[in-house]
Amino acid sequence: MKAMFPPYLAAHVVGLLLTASGAAFAQSEPTALVDQQHCMFCHTRDAPFLAPSFQQIAERYRNEPNAQVMLEHKLRVGGKAHWGDMAMPLPPDRGGPLTPEDAHTLIQWVLSQ
Repeated sequence: MKAMFPPYLAAHVVGLLLTASGAAFAQSEPTALVDQQHCMFCHTRDAPFLAPSFQQIAERYRNEPNAQVMLEHKLRVGGKAHWGDMAMPLPPDRGGPLTPEDAHTLIQWVLSQ
């Protein structure tokens, strides 16, 4: 028995499947870490605020070979300003120290923007 679907319905189903598979590959926000470290006090996902947006950071460091390691270090210990006048706050001023694994998770997410 041959199933018959109108062409528009078949195209719609294919579109939904592609969207769903793309969403499965997108990295979800590590909300607990973002909240714990108070990231949104200075950053937003897509517009500069007190610090560059996560999208700006991702764009700036996308093709930098050592960006992941450098940014993880900066996140764990703080650091001088690379953008404007505001430096990355020290961990005690952001919610406490981060493990290397948590820093890796946060930076992977930021760079995926």
